[in-house]
Amino acid sequence: MTDSTQVAIIGGGAMGCAVAYYLAKAGVRSTIIEREGIATQASGYNAGGLNPLQGAGIPGPLSDIAAATFKMHGDLAQRLEDESGVEYHHKTIAFVTVAFDDSDIPDMKETHDIFEAADGFDAHWLDAAELRQMEPRLNPEAQRGLYAYGNAILSGYDFTLALARAAERMGTEIRQGRAAGLQTAGDRITGITLEDGELACDAVVIASGPWSAQAGEWLGVSIPVEPYKGEILRLSIGGAMPPYDFSGGGANLHIRADGLLWAGATEERKGFDRQPSEYARHTLMKGATKLMPFLKDAEIARHTACLRPLTPDWLPIVGTAPGWDNAYLATGAGKKGILLAPAIGNAVADIITGGDTEVPIGGFDVRRFE
Repeated sequence: MTDSTQVAIIGGGAMGCAVAYYLAKAGVRSTIIEREGIATQASGYNAGGLNPLQGAGIPGPLSDIAAATFKMHGDLAQRLEDESGVEYHHKTIAFVTVAFDDSDIPDMKETHDIFEAADGFDAHWLDAAELRQMEPRLNPEAQRGLYAYGNAILSGYDFTLALARAAERMGTEIRQGRAAGLQTAGDRITGITLEDGELACDAVVIASGPWSAQAGEWLGVSIPVEPYKGEILRLSIGGAMPPYDFSGGGANLHIRADGLLWAGATEERKGFDRQPSEYARHTLMKGATKLMPFLKDAEIARHTACLRPLTPDWLPIVGTAPGWDNAYLATGAGKKGILLAPAIGNAVADIITGGDTEVPIGGFDVRRFE
């Protein structure tokens, strides 16, 4: 293992691995520094949904990059699996939203209109009888439904691993360890101080999710990213899977490649607490059984918790760190990290290698918080 690299990337989640992948494509050698392992944080414990049409900042400041990165995911799907040898189960899906009373309808109508207007997407209404014909195990109190097609899903863990493996095959190194500080000379980073040594570098990328604020202290730059806890239950249902992902009644049920039905996810500010909680288990099962009462007999095969990196405005932080010639930021994507990883990784690699990028990252500079 070398003690120097062209670019040191702090963080082995989807953002860090995407930066490494696109740097490797450009012929730049990088080293990913990860203390626990690739995709061991939020990148490995998310539901893997890719929705470019809705969410915080969409429609709005995130719309352009969301559309661009969604297309990138489609283009990457087969190529990245071939390059890495890792199957990560990318596919286009439909989902069904269920209304139990009239209060659910306005949000559903918004979804309907957004999906109807977008190229490659579609939506139509379902009455109660059509819902029950589609999935007889739905709560009979369901009054109306909305079928929407065009989103995609993947395995967040396997996608991140695929980026890392493909980058490794092109010369990237992955070094297990914890970054403890930065070495500097004037306005340049010259190396990373690790708990077990040092790593000289020509540039550094901060992609350490909710831990990015600590790196900000090393740089003297405020990086306002906080942990946003999310928990998911993976259910063994002992029968046929629903025909689609379903949401409603406080639940989101996802069909995933592991053969389990995922119920999630909670959203809490709990600091750096990563322990699965009884509160989340109760909340998620309550919602799941309201939507599909038969799930009261489901076995909880796995209960996971992770910390998403969240900024005050729910938008990512991308670009050069103020005051430094060779420090770059790729963090703070919140609940859209897996969706945004290709675009942000490509953008940061472009900036490192050429000083600019065509990826639409306007408005995501950390200076906006000053």
